[in-house]
Amino acid sequence: MTSQLVRRGWLGSRTIAGAAVFSALVAACAVPLGTSANTPGANTAGVRVLTVGDYRGHHGQFRTIQSAVDAANAGDWVLVGPGDYHENHDHSHAQLEHGGFGGVFVNKPGIHIRGMDRNGVIVDGTLPGAASACSSDPAAQDLGPVDANGNHAGRNGIVVFKADNVSVENLTACNFLSSGSDSGNGIWWNGGADTGKIGLRGYTGRYLTATSSYYGSGKVAASYGIFSSDARGRGLWDQVYASNFSDSGLYVGACKQECDMTIDHAWLQYSALGYSGTNSGGSILIQNSEFDHNKDGFDTNTQIAGDPPAPQNGACLHGAINPITRTHSCWVFIHNRVHDNNNPNVPQQGSASAGPLGTGMTISGGRNDTVMYNTFENNGAWGVLFVPFPDSGTPDPGQTCEGVGGAQVAGFGCVIDTEGTALLHNTFRNNGFFGNPTNGDFAELSLLAGRPSNCYRDNTMPDGTTPADLQTTTRTCGVPTTAPDVDANLLEQVLCDTGFGSCPAGANYPPTTGVVMPPLPKHLATMPNPCEGVPATSWCGTNRKA
Repeated sequence: MTSQLVRRGWLGSRTIAGAAVFSALVAACAVPLGTSANTPGANTAGVRVLTVGDYRGHHGQFRTIQSAVDAANAGDWVLVGPGDYHENHDHSHAQLEHGGFGGVFVNKPGIHIRGMDRNGVIVDGTLPGAASACSSDPAAQDLGPVDANGNHAGRNGIVVFKADNVSVENLTACNFLSSGSDSGNGIWWNGGADTGKIGLRGYTGRYLTATSSYYGSGKVAASYGIFSSDARGRGLWDQVYASNFSDSGLYVGACKQECDMTIDHAWLQYSALGYSGTNSGGSILIQNSEFDHNKDGFDTNTQIAGDPPAPQNGACLHGAINPITRTHSCWVFIHNRVHDNNNPNVPQQGSASAGPLGTGMTISGGRNDTVMYNTFENNGAWGVLFVPFPDSGTPDPGQTCEGVGGAQVAGFGCVIDTEGTALLHNTFRNNGFFGNPTNGDFAELSLLAGRPSNCYRDNTMPDGTTPADLQTTTRTCGVPTTAPDVDANLLEQVLCDTGFGSCPAGANYPPTTGVVMPPLPKHLATMPNPCEGVPATSWCGTNRKA
């Protein structure tokens, strides 16, 4: 991914000021690449290496990943040779409540699962005996175990369930489909979905691919690619790719202000949302990544019905100052490219289908986030859109609209405005070409008064903003607003584009003509040395790099 970004000529083309910020980021905040709280390979005394499949003429000890995981102890390595692994062992491990089931189910701490070739090690959700890996044939799809009512529960791929400091690296997961709740997720660090509690601490994912070749009617679809919920870091996802998901390629949610997460060198395509983050805040760093050909490139939000507890709040814990932003904002989106998110023909279902088509980034009901030194280009509706999140669902236990700073608004339910969020030093090019009123570089819609203001400074914005004077009148974050900021045309266009309202005459947003599931890009970067940090074995010998 890095080489592709460099070749496209944008990753290294920042200003001197941007470089200074980035240096501060690396020195003070970023998780060092290749490390996390569990630091794979740091201490190999007493650690075993369990091998699956075959690698370079050496036979492994196990034929399935699950059998090796079952035999592993904390700190052990599970190395997986190239092959198409139809892991479907969740019938013996199923904890259907809170998403605790998967083809590969990990509930022991400190295990390191690593493929020996990112593109050649495939954890495949299709039925054994399918004609090809990740088959798109409807007859090859597997809808998972049967629940107590006799209904298929769907299947997740690799699920790390309430197990701290587990790493998953250098492999591909495909065609894990939803058929019920809490399923359809490729690789999931799950601290207990919907519990509102942090149940997992520390995780690493590197050189990972998640995708699907199949989209069915109704609920049968791949939901999320690489996923964490109810989990606290340190977390690291580096060199990851995801495509063809009906919700989002990447998701970080339900981690309060304790997320402590770094996403680096990610590439997200062909999904309803490239990235989604509900109620995730505190220290989150998204950098050096690319979001393209999604319906909505990047979306983070607050809601009170799902993934508690609300809100999505990027403020640093304990009033700390972030050395990147030099403010109290620790949620940072920096040095990313967000482009060509105009795709109506992606898989989509549920609330993700309301992501506004043609939008690079949507922050809906988020607060205290910072978006700086990025490029937003060729997004037909808006480059960046700050809007309220209208939540008409039943609040999760312990959640109230007023308790998270929202207000009930007739026709919208609980409205939660975006507050205290900064848009700084970004480059906008060729956005808003759908040509509807208010389409352009960035826009803000707020329905409540007396809330901390968002702020806009030093952005290059040739295609305009709504309101037109945002960058001249709203330069300081956190100033209490005196009135709602409702541009009637903007409200009408947002309601049209999201499907929350009817479209005015002449509105131009490309219609869906049928879901298209593009194949994976060729030659996604694999780990240069898959023996790095691994104790000596017949697969890795004695010349490994520590």
